[in-house]
Amino acid sequence: MTPRPEQAAAGALLARLEQIPISRWHARPRIVMGSATFLDAFSALSLAFALPVLTALWHLKPQQIGYLISSAYVGQLLGAFLFTWLAERIGRVPSATIAVAIMAVMSLGCAVARGFDALLVCRLVQGIGIGGEMPVAAAYISELSQARTRGRFFLVYEIIFPVGLMATGQAGAWLVPAFGWKAIFLVGAVPCFFITALLARLPESPRWLISRGRMPQAEAILHQMESACGVKPSLAPRSPTPPASAAAEKPGFAAPLSAFYRKRTLIVWTLWACAYFVANSLNNWMPSLYTGVYHLGLRPALRAASLTNVAQVILVIIAAFSIDRAGRRHWTVAAFFVCAVLLAVLGIAGARTATSVIALGTLSYGVVGSVNAVLYLYTPEIYPTRMRAIGTGLATAWLRLASAVGPSLVGVMVGHGGVALVFLVFAFISLAGAAAGTAMIETRRRALEALSP
Repeated sequence: MTPRPEQAAAGALLARLEQIPISRWHARPRIVMGSATFLDAFSALSLAFALPVLTALWHLKPQQIGYLISSAYVGQLLGAFLFTWLAERIGRVPSATIAVAIMAVMSLGCAVARGFDALLVCRLVQGIGIGGEMPVAAAYISELSQARTRGRFFLVYEIIFPVGLMATGQAGAWLVPAFGWKAIFLVGAVPCFFITALLARLPESPRWLISRGRMPQAEAILHQMESACGVKPSLAPRSPTPPASAAAEKPGFAAPLSAFYRKRTLIVWTLWACAYFVANSLNNWMPSLYTGVYHLGLRPALRAASLTNVAQVILVIIAAFSIDRAGRRHWTVAAFFVCAVLLAVLGIAGARTATSVIALGTLSYGVVGSVNAVLYLYTPEIYPTRMRAIGTGLATAWLRLASAVGPSLVGVMVGHGGVALVFLVFAFISLAGAAAGTAMIETRRRALEALSP
């Protein structure tokens, strides 16, 4: 069957996009969107380093600490739905811009909050922006890359998120004891306003423009990309023409559960829930566990907690330069299994001292943190452009649900079963993630259009 003219034009543009290597053109989108992701991480974790002070200042109970941690994830759940829906309709760039603006305003709100209720509301609303930025940014960055080096291209960008967590830890360990708990929120707010302005000026995703039938705008951006790296459009080979419905279809939230994508979707939902139940529960509770259970001083506790993000950065760097050889599935299964072993050892024999928790807890978080980064790479790969943001957003919704439930359950388990029980539960969930990972499809070195009809 002869493709229609609009299909042929879309296929030609996608073929050209696949032939464009990484060049200086890609620097600005990666730096600006990466900066937004850095601030997303900073905003997400900032409360953890304020909590040890607020717990004493406001006489917070363990359940209230859990509610404060979970409130941001409830907001992130709402943001994941809202902004990925917007991203499919108004574009990746404006959606990310609005999300970061919300983060900026609400970070200021957190800094001026005068009690538990006010801070709870501000963290809830701030979470909407935090939850909206990451899945939209993941779809955007994935759509700028070519198949051969997409894993490394994306994970080099994605490293900025654990770097942001690491910077939050280092900043929190210094700022909070020196200037008080409000300082961590103020430091996160100011650059958010600056990045919001830069985000609004980024070029839109060519793949999204093509999927919406906006060929002239996509052509103009492709010309800029080709000029930056010296690729001639006439030399680009043809690729399979996208299906006839690709430009016209406007799928809703049910699309990732359609017959072709249902298995992919259920597997990736399980992976997100398992990875972040463990990771974010560890990350948010570690400072309070060190001060409340192991009786470390404030500064040593915050410094010890910040090591988890250093470990994650190291593991994500290793993943970035290995993922296009090892593959997404092999890395995910192996990392989950190693994390389960470490946490089981900690739960059975090693949770008696702060030193053992710092050593094994830090390493286990680094390993599962590398899975988090790979999931941000993998999830946009398994959906077509017309539903990429929605599919990624729904997957990250399980991140938010797991992250909302996890910290609250930790508060209950610490109060009734002790710290060892917490680590044993985390080990079991990590094993469930490893089992789910065996059913992943392998996406390395395959064009996005070849992975999904």
